[in-house]
Amino acid sequence: MTHQKISGAAPGSAPASTTEATPPDEDLTFQMSRRPRPGRWLAVLAAALFAVWLAYTIIVNPNLHWDIVAKYQFDSVILKGLWVTIQLTLVSMAVGIAIGVVVAVMQLSDSPVLRLTAGAYTWFFRGTPLLVQLIFWFNLALLFPVISIGVPFDGPKLISWQSNQVITGFVAALLGLSINEGAYMAEIVRAGIQSVDPGQREAGASIGMSNRQILSRIILPQAMRVIIPPFGNQFISMLKTTSLVSVIAGADLMTVSQHLYLANFEVVALLLVASIWYLVLTTIASIGQHAVERRYSPGAAPRLRRRVLANLVPGRATRKGAAA
Repeated sequence: MTHQKISGAAPGSAPASTTEATPPDEDLTFQMSRRPRPGRWLAVLAAALFAVWLAYTIIVNPNLHWDIVAKYQFDSVILKGLWVTIQLTLVSMAVGIAIGVVVAVMQLSDSPVLRLTAGAYTWFFRGTPLLVQLIFWFNLALLFPVISIGVPFDGPKLISWQSNQVITGFVAALLGLSINEGAYMAEIVRAGIQSVDPGQREAGASIGMSNRQILSRIILPQAMRVIIPPFGNQFISMLKTTSLVSVIAGADLMTVSQHLYLANFEVVALLLVASIWYLVLTTIASIGQHAVERRYSPGAAPRLRRRVLANLVPGRATRKGAAA
């Protein structure tokens, strides 16, 4: 008896439908996704009610003195302190990044002296509180009453200044914030550099690029994807950390707010004024951070590779355009 394998429909029969049935696993997943979750809805409702109650309590509380908040929100004294806070943040981050890059390169150097020096720097300034460092810089005149430039080891001095005239509250704040930030940025940059494939450095060296060119054109552009997220967090943290400058009269936003509430005794209202401005600054910084992260996100990797290849092979982009 001959057995035949039927591979199609019988002659004259209706053609089979081309629509495939939904697999049982997908149907089960759909049913599970539509299953009601009363616990989640109760949690959402409770959170919403709490948020509404908290907002209502804050708004109608007569002890918050919203009229005072509105009066001082754009006061000239507050705005001057706000500008000092922005200056401290921008300058301290710029100097901290420069220090961090240099120290990170020293940590990855083949020289044990450079590695030891960089390690001691990060160990000390990350291991001591920033508040202590700010107070130390502000009282530097107790150790060095005169700051001078000249021949070391008690040699002749070319020029000198009184420390109290040079180390003002603003300068002490810049020194403390910048040097402390440099220690943290050094670790961030070092991690970013180490995340790049060592073959990239070898490729640059094979075509005769110097170490500086390899670092600036090949390593750092690729390391930015690792550096940007923690850098953004550090920038936002720096905006709030500048409030510590108030202990050394740095004329920042927190300092001027304290001076005002010590004069009119509107402590909570002036603290709300400062908090609102800090929230505005951190919100703007967060938006900028997300924009920069999208630029260096994994989706931007092809563009990044093209830029790196253009640095590796000079004239590659020009030749490609001419061929087109």
